[in-house]
Amino acid sequence: MLAFNLSSPADVIQGLAHRMKRRRIECGLTQRELATKSNVSYGSLKLFEASGKISVESLVKLAFALQAEAEFEHLFPSRPPQTIDDVVDRPLKQRVRRR
Repeated sequence: MLAFNLSSPADVIQGLAHRMKRRRIECGLTQRELATKSNVSYGSLKLFEASGKISVESLVKLAFALQAEAEFEHLFPSRPPQTIDDVVDRPLKQRVRRR
């Protein structure tokens, strides 16, 4: 089954900025308060909320300040095999995981 993604990178970025802003407001924080709490410059925070532009480091700092850091664990999950050929064709080193 094919999955179609109708959003663009710009849509994802804008959605991320919007959700972060909503979370900031839900936490009762002003932009200046969040900037101070996260150690991200006020200007960077304003730019992110307005345009979605931010460094990954600053984004992670904001997530920690808003207690949303656990969400990064779900960003690049491993993909499960779709067919038996995916399992068979995968080299043995990739199939075996030692703990």
